[in-house]
Amino acid sequence: MENIKHCAVIVRRSEDIWEGTRTALGLAAHNYWAYLFVVDIAIEINEKLEENLEWLEEMECPFISNVESNTQYGFQYLPIEKLARELKKMDLVIPFGNRN
Repeated sequence: MENIKHCAVIVRRSEDIWEGTRTALGLAAHNYWAYLFVVDIAIEINEKLEENLEWLEEMECPFISNVESNTQYGFQYLPIEKLARELKKMDLVIPFGNRN
């Protein structure tokens, strides 16, 4: 991963959100620019997830969603077209979890 600087973690299922945030945090801890993208799901916040989002914010890791209701938890809202443009800027895109 020598030339990789910007990494995106994409979460598409609510049951994967906590582990997805942990993955983004792990990348950030290893000096990658990590981005968390939550696509097509409204998250349900709990204490552990809230703590992970606070850590992401402290580590300057953007967390982005195409679901406007997620902005109440600090997510940046981007419509899917703009979200896709952001993903194209990444050196590595990690689709997290199963799609089913």
